[in-house]
Amino acid sequence: MCGVVGIFGRSPVAARIYDALTILQHRGQDAAGMTTLDGRRMRSARGIGLVRDVFDAKLMDGLTGDVGIGHVRYPTAGLDRPDEAQPMYVNAPWGIALGHNGNLVNDESLSEDLFNQDRRHVNTESDSEVLLNILAHELSVRADQGIRPQTVFSAVDGVHRRCKGAYAAVALIAGVGLLGFRDPHGIRPAVLGKREAEHGDEYIIASESVVLDILGFDFVGDLAPGESALITMDGELHRHQSDQAQAHTPCIFEYVYFARPDSMIDDLSVYKTRLRQGEKLAEKILREWPDHDIDAVIPIPDTSRTACLPMAQMLDVKYREGLIKNRYIGRTFIMPGQAERAQSVRRKLNAIELEFRNKNVLLVDDSIVRGTTSRQIIQMARDAGANKVYMASASPPVRHPNVYGIDMPAASELVAGGRSEEEVREYIGADRLIYQDLADLEAAVRGKNRKLDGFDSSCFNGRYVTGLADGYLEALERKRSDAVKEQRRTSG
Repeated sequence: MCGVVGIFGRSPVAARIYDALTILQHRGQDAAGMTTLDGRRMRSARGIGLVRDVFDAKLMDGLTGDVGIGHVRYPTAGLDRPDEAQPMYVNAPWGIALGHNGNLVNDESLSEDLFNQDRRHVNTESDSEVLLNILAHELSVRADQGIRPQTVFSAVDGVHRRCKGAYAAVALIAGVGLLGFRDPHGIRPAVLGKREAEHGDEYIIASESVVLDILGFDFVGDLAPGESALITMDGELHRHQSDQAQAHTPCIFEYVYFARPDSMIDDLSVYKTRLRQGEKLAEKILREWPDHDIDAVIPIPDTSRTACLPMAQMLDVKYREGLIKNRYIGRTFIMPGQAERAQSVRRKLNAIELEFRNKNVLLVDDSIVRGTTSRQIIQMARDAGANKVYMASASPPVRHPNVYGIDMPAASELVAGGRSEEEVREYIGADRLIYQDLADLEAAVRGKNRKLDGFDSSCFNGRYVTGLADGYLEALERKRSDAVKEQRRTSG
């Protein structure tokens, strides 16, 4: 998962893009980058690490210009290397920089087509570079039409015809302006905002609406599936929805885990969807375990807190903060390797013994992916003196790889892959395990919203909205294994 932002301003934008990237830091802690457009000159800085570590005062001083894009990344495709940090750049036509959130599922065949047919060379393992070069080629073959908005939109339509997968992207095109576009299924989020400035309107395109709130932009709307937004250098906003647009099926895991609770995505409050997830889970417990002996409900911080509150109320038990988080340790789910995730759990969380001693506790998490964290936390609860430790997940068992930009690509790494719920319970060491039902999760997220056609719930049900080529998952597993081996080799 990554975070992207683009700002068309009437004054230098580097500081605001920096702020936006810190707001989106939860979406990626591996790398960060920024590119600004100063007239026809692009200036860029990117590197491995957190936003605060990548950008210093000297770098920021060099990022001049009133238009720019930024990106925070963790690797789901490609390798964990500085040259794969974004935004990425090509110099023709006109000069294009691009930042991408998502994952292409036909990037290998596209890479071959780019080399053999389009005469373009892709230099990294990143599917984002593939997406950038597809956009550049589609613009290039239309270059004789001039750099009008319709030319750009026609090129993006060409991207939609060729690229399969999830992508929400922001791009700078020298001499043209700021471009944002979303894949035909609307799998990854993208929102548009506007504010009045002294010298004219300013615009922003970002992964989450919370960026707009904090930076003082008014919410204009989500980009629709297959929609593009172009702000030209004269400050005019142009919007276009492709005829390639499909049923609107955003990734349900955004609402389960990734997005901040204070964001709105596709006209849904992430906070309210998580409250409803907790309500649905409590209903299931009352239905299937009416004589439960739970003494306290304890969230595994931070994401599950919102779901945990209504659960405690409906179960008529105490809500307790029994696990304290060290906020200077990153989110374990998006750390680049399993070893880092496993080592960080006990550095990240500490149990308050008073809340566990001689109690039957229900630990609540937003999801159980690899099971490593759950297993260690359950043992922490027992070490703190708990009588019984129950575990509840606000989402169903994750049994299938997510191929659209979330770091769960190998079925062999998923604790529920090939295991029954009872076998998962035994593996993580819980006295009882309660999973959310998929129908309840989808109902909780949707609420009263009837505009959405559905959700991409592929990590739960194995149904991929874009479809997959034969052998794709096997190839992805091999690619993942090779990347892990390379990481181990380079790290020691």
